[in-house]
Amino acid sequence: MKKLMQEFKDFALKGNMLDLAVGVIIGGAFSGIVKSLVDDIIMPLISLLTGKIDFTNMFIALDGGTYATLDEAKAATSVLAYGSFLTGVINFLIMAFVVFMVIKELNKLYKKPAAPTEPTEKECPYCKSRIPLSATRCPHCTSQLVQSPEMETAAKQEVS
Repeated sequence: MKKLMQEFKDFALKGNMLDLAVGVIIGGAFSGIVKSLVDDIIMPLISLLTGKIDFTNMFIALDGGTYATLDEAKAATSVLAYGSFLTGVINFLIMAFVVFMVIKELNKLYKKPAAPTEPTEKECPYCKSRIPLSATRCPHCTSQLVQSPEMETAAKQEVS
């Protein structure tokens, strides 16, 4: 039992687990902010643009009856509250867009790796030391090096 508890403690206290916990807590708080943004600012504006449609009272009563509000319909029967669903979809889209923008800005902070440069050295096949690309003989082991046609052209251009 002690070994199992120790394994659980090691698992729970790993860095990734703590990072995930912090992310979930901050995400929950952020979700509340986005929900308030959608419910209190965006949905009233959309309602104004669409002729004062109240999304919270968009529903279908499954018993076929007519009810003035969603709360009345829920008290009487089961309902399909598609207005609440639309609000949830808008919440998701806004949250996804905000997360995208945050990640996009964070990626700008990270340094991009330097572009690979052309090699200026090669490895001697005999002694494995680093020597210039245009070398025809290794300065360390004095071995005669076989050159590729590109190396011969580069060596001729350096001499000219």
